[in-house]
This record gives sequence, C-alpha cells and structure tokens, in this order.
Amino acid sequence: MNWILLILGGLFEVGFASCLGKMKEATGTPLIMWGIGFFTCLTISMLLLMKASQTLPIGTAYAVWTGIGAVGTVLVGILVFKEPATFWRIFFITTLIGSIVGLKFVSSH
Repeated sequence: MNWILLILGGLFEVGFASCLGKMKEATGTPLIMWGIGFFTCLTISMLLLMKASQTLPIGTAYAVWTGIGAVGTVLVGILVFKEPATFWRIFFITTLIGSIVGLKFVSSH
C-alpha cells in the first residue's frame, strides 16, 4: 500500500512542477489558479511521501519519489510544453526509470 502512496505522491510532484511551468506563462486569474494548483499538489505530494516513508526506507522513498517526479516532469515537458525529445534526454530518462525499478526490487519492504 505504501508503494502506491509513494507513486501517487510522485505523480502529484509532476502536478506541482507542471503548474509551475504554466504559472510562468500566466497572468491575472489564471496565475492565481495555477498557483492554487501548485500549492495543492505540493501539499498532497509531501503528505503522501511522509506517509510512505513511515514504513519504507527514507532513502529509497525519497529517491523513488523524486525519480517519478523527474521522469513525469520531463515527459510533460516534451508532450505538453513542446520541449525537445533528444536522444540523450530519452536515454537518461530511461536509465532513471531503470534505477527507480531497481530500487523497488532491492527494497526490503
């Protein structure tokens, strides 16, 4: 169950990073709405990380949480913000995914 909470926390990390990306383009009411989305996702993400780390090793939990956030944010950047999908970006994201999966398999919980 805590692995599911950790994955959800990582997805909310993608949410708050994506809101930051939208905030830099926004003004007025849309800026406020993206800001609310940012703080909401940030809060939920941190609470889920906190809950998952109560039973998972903190080093593993934090690495997986940030890894999910990093991979997800790069993918959102490529798909939504039209950032370049170069060979090296895809290569290193793939190695990061392999590292996240590896941490899951070597974790004792």
